[in-house]
Amino acid sequence: MDPTSPSPAARRAAAVARHLAGATAPFPASTPLEPSCCLSYVPPESTERPAAFAPGDLRLLLDGHDLPARDWLFRAMEESPLFRSPSARTGSRVFVGADLNDGKEGQREATMRRIAYLKQRGVFRGWLTKDGADAELRKLALLDCIAIYDHSLAIKIGVHFFLWGSAIKFLGTKRHHDKWLVATENYDIMGCFAMTELGHGSNVRGIETIATYDSETREFIINTPCESAQKYWIGGAANHATHTIVFCQLHINGRNEGVHAFVAQIRDEDGTVLPNIRIADCGHKIGLNGVDNGRIWFQNIRVPRENLLNLVADVLPDGQYVSMIDDPDQRFAAFLSPLTLGRVNIAVDSVYISKVSLAIAVRYSLSRRAFSITPDGPETLLLDYPSHQRRLLPLLAKVCLMSSAANFMKNMYVKRTPEMSKAIHIYSSALKATLTWQNMMTLQECREACGGQGLKTENRVGVFKAEFDVQSTFEGDNNVLMQQVSKALYAEFLGAQKKKRPFKGLGLEHLNGSTPVIPDKLTSNILRSSKFQMDLFCLRERDLLKQFAEEVSLHLAQGESREKALMLSYQLAEDLARAFTERTILQIFLEDERNVPSGSLKEVLGLLRSLYVMVNIDESTSFLRYGYLSRDNVALVRKEVLKMCSELRPHALAVVSSFGIPDAFLSPLAFDWIEANTLSTGSH
Repeated sequence: MDPTSPSPAARRAAAVARHLAGATAPFPASTPLEPSCCLSYVPPESTERPAAFAPGDLRLLLDGHDLPARDWLFRAMEESPLFRSPSARTGSRVFVGADLNDGKEGQREATMRRIAYLKQRGVFRGWLTKDGADAELRKLALLDCIAIYDHSLAIKIGVHFFLWGSAIKFLGTKRHHDKWLVATENYDIMGCFAMTELGHGSNVRGIETIATYDSETREFIINTPCESAQKYWIGGAANHATHTIVFCQLHINGRNEGVHAFVAQIRDEDGTVLPNIRIADCGHKIGLNGVDNGRIWFQNIRVPRENLLNLVADVLPDGQYVSMIDDPDQRFAAFLSPLTLGRVNIAVDSVYISKVSLAIAVRYSLSRRAFSITPDGPETLLLDYPSHQRRLLPLLAKVCLMSSAANFMKNMYVKRTPEMSKAIHIYSSALKATLTWQNMMTLQECREACGGQGLKTENRVGVFKAEFDVQSTFEGDNNVLMQQVSKALYAEFLGAQKKKRPFKGLGLEHLNGSTPVIPDKLTSNILRSSKFQMDLFCLRERDLLKQFAEEVSLHLAQGESREKALMLSYQLAEDLARAFTERTILQIFLEDERNVPSGSLKEVLGLLRSLYVMVNIDESTSFLRYGYLSRDNVALVRKEVLKMCSELRPHALAVVSSFGIPDAFLSPLAFDWIEANTLSTGSH
């Protein structure tokens, strides 16, 4: 060995030094990398066949209402630099989006600046002071658009208007309306909603915060008696809220009258926390860091007697408790009514986020190629692979049918009457759980379908998973909500039997007829028949309701309490709630489909509906487990799914285009992802 040559260690050190020097040297701005001649982006619009139907017509069906107002708000957000994404200009396009890489304090302040801009543009005008179904639908449409932009912004606004504001409006009376509605709409005050506690979330009836009436001073004394009673996850409490609706056990003369709602001020005009109130931050979260979730302790604070929201029940000056509702259970249900609108909003938001992620993933799959299926042939578009079609296109069918269900729920809510309260609770519980679960499955599949690009924050799909995971547990844990659905159906079943009356409402009228008969041997034509599809879903629901009632009765006969019997029957309860919800979604969409005139759009709607049904059969074990379909017929369904995906493939671009989401609200991955990743763009 030459003694003058450098040692191996020296050679490695020199190599590392050269590498580091190269990494730190700036790339010459005047010599951008040239794109490879063998790979270029081709817009799907230039290669896909023209749409067989007018995307605008499908958008009208899916959005349902207030399209001009939606487009106005989309433009208003695009026009403001406050809404631009961190890498706002990617190639030749400009995108909007919150900076989710900013710290939580930065995200929170950005949320407040955006709220101020939206207020200045008049977005919130009439949200609490204007009545009527049209005004409510417009408000919900605008919130849809805000949620597409940023979940934190939508939740921050939603807490203020739909929880705090709705509680004032629908649980309060004129004295509360006069004092707080206009102030809330103008953001002169900022409200939050203190229901959840560290020790009690879904079980609101068990909350531990106490409000004791003092008849001498005519005040309520609100106290947090123990650590588990601290109010927890209260959106807006950590930084900005000046007032809160606080839910407490009402104690009068040593008697607990149950959960009631009170208005309490928690900060002064300067933002200083008031005496005898302690507030702490819930800390950094996996998502929604633009919302200042906080914890609140009350140390015997006093609020005037008039601060009890008294539409349902009141306390007279002498301490006498009076209520327009004698039944304590019905009274408790009335106090929870503000949560219903929250569930409606969450369910609708989840549909729109699924639309955004599918629009991005489908567009990417129509421009990204991988592998060739012939020697020396061109690489194949991702969406031309049957496996990729099976991953994305059933999700496309589901989100379209779930859009109809979301619109149904919104329309039911804005046209509500007292008689509809039970139905609204059941539908909102079932659909909130089902649509949010489906959204998370959609986001995961879309993230994977986008490959490594799906991990990038700027491409939205990956970060949506963290941002929207919370939907499965807030405003009601999904599993608990579905159990409530099954319990309600069980009560309907018992009521019909006991009173010997037909079923009415909740779409259960099919139980009054004869049991549907499913053919032993199915064909493609039968599988695509709307009558067969409804018969099969109704058969499943009917049978599971009967089985559930029988199992509960068996446990009761063995000496178990009603609650224990229901709890022990949870497996059938889960299957029943799912059967009810999937039949409901199908039935709602069929009504929308029937209202569309014959033509290409109606044919595509039929294809979407049939794919939705086939996929639900393919993915659910209940049809085989309970014997509604034979193994051969289930195998036929599986093959039919692939055929339907192939038939839907030519319409994929038109369907996602019908979602009505402006390009700026998608991501670079939905367009020229090669240009978006070149060094010459300067965006990275």
